[in-house]
Amino acid sequence: MAPRANWKGFLRLSLVTCPVALYPATSESEKISFNQLNRQTGHRIKYLKVDADTGDEVPNEDIVKGYQLEKDQFIEVTKDELEEIAPESTRTIEIDEFVDRSDIDPRYLIRSYYLRPDGKVGHDAFAVIRETIREMDKVAIGRVVLTNREHIIALEPMDKGLVGTLLRYPYEVRSEAEYFDEIQDVKVTKDMLDLAKHIVNQKAGRFDPEKFEDHYESALVELINQKRAGKVIRPKERPKGENVVDLMDALRKSVGGATAETAAQKRPAKKPKKASGGQKEMLMSIAGKKPAKEAAAKKQAAGVRRKSA
Repeated sequence: MAPRANWKGFLRLSLVTCPVALYPATSESEKISFNQLNRQTGHRIKYLKVDADTGDEVPNEDIVKGYQLEKDQFIEVTKDELEEIAPESTRTIEIDEFVDRSDIDPRYLIRSYYLRPDGKVGHDAFAVIRETIREMDKVAIGRVVLTNREHIIALEPMDKGLVGTLLRYPYEVRSEAEYFDEIQDVKVTKDMLDLAKHIVNQKAGRFDPEKFEDHYESALVELINQKRAGKVIRPKERPKGENVVDLMDALRKSVGGATAETAAQKRPAKKPKKASGGQKEMLMSIAGKKPAKEAAAKKQAAGVRRKSA
């Protein structure tokens, strides 16, 4: 069953309109997360909303939004006032223009959502908009309000639905000049480029996310399982970084290493383990409880022994 929609409204291309719902395309919920604890008691830390001056806890109904003009001076803004200035995009994604995918700078990408018809009506209009975008091989640009903010959204067809990617505004993207200006101008020789290109060609492939494993998440699972089993955790030795003295020599050695790596990749490789419900399923079962399959097997064996008796 699909998760709850983040937004519901209408998708409109000129006079063609259909009701749609927006769903998150990604999830962080399967990753291992930690709670903050009091080291002395082992109890969880609880955060309270308190008045900065009095220290008294403030109930939610008494909390309002305020814009700080200067220290201790705020302009209070009510919920009704915010709703009054809400743009049309709070209820409708209006397609403003169509652009080439290559025109969108990757720095402007935020996160992706799935867009589908909401309910049983509007599927025809949705299909017209989707197939028009597909046939034109373009990206549709519109606007949508999420979490009380208006965002630019880029729409692309995917299977029977649309993928919408939120985009940043120009004022949210920092200029590269302040970071890149101090990079030295280095003359790269043709020999170095040829060797580097050879390495790239040996490592060339097709991006497949299934080939990648989250090693840190797997290490977290292993750490938690070891601690639950009462094992002593010993720090591992970290490799020491060494400065590259001869760049050409490093490139030549890399060519040999890439050749060996490519040969290894051609051999059938085991796919990374993938838990159906996420990494959390790889954790040890809680003490005192048996996995369902193991318990069922023991119950069946006991039944056989009783019959034999």
